[in-house]
Amino acid sequence: MEKIDVLLVEDEPVLAGIVKESLEKRGFVLHVARNGVEGWTMFKTVKPDVCVIDIMMPRKDGFTLVSEIRVIDEQVPIIFLSARTQTEDVLKGLEIGADDYMKKPFSMEELILRLKVLVRRKSSGSASAVTPEMQIGNYRFRHQYQELLSGSKATFLSQREADLLLLLAQHKNVLLERRLALIKIWGEDNYFNARSMDVYITRLRKHFKGETAVEIVNVRGQGYLLKISAV
Repeated sequence: MEKIDVLLVEDEPVLAGIVKESLEKRGFVLHVARNGVEGWTMFKTVKPDVCVIDIMMPRKDGFTLVSEIRVIDEQVPIIFLSARTQTEDVLKGLEIGADDYMKKPFSMEELILRLKVLVRRKSSGSASAVTPEMQIGNYRFRHQYQELLSGSKATFLSQREADLLLLLAQHKNVLLERRLALIKIWGEDNYFNARSMDVYITRLRKHFKGETAVEIVNVRGQGYLLKISAV
């Protein structure tokens, strides 16, 4: 396995030590920060392939840290790792810009799997077999670069946003069944993943705000429809 640099921001030293030891045994390279301030400094220095960030930390909480990271980097995969299990916290984490959210206590094997999936999705963007550029209204969508282009303006998407938009675009003007999207992108059709997908749909709608030729319609109980009119 190619070396994957992981930034772990976790204020519980015992847990941080366990995660570090477990991941390093599997070939990951770990950079550990004890709070949000250290995490911010380390992120800019290390430029990791993926981040695993706790929420409740001293000096700077995880929500604030991820918000700052997203200002300078829209593409690095981020997983929240937290004891805060309320649905509101999960949705807030995803709305801020995280790609995934794991609740403590968690399975180390599941964490490793999610890390590999997120990094693989990001790296696949530079592969030779890439998805052709798509026209969506007045925007050009380049999935491999996770970006929407309108003239000289570029809007960068998270990996999940890019994957979901690609699936919608492949089914443009045709119903995308909710279960199909969940299985293809999240790997499982359950309530938690369904709520997560709703958050990403909301984020995609914001990207197309003011674009009259593009509309993402919720077909209640069935799925979503990306309606694209002629421009």
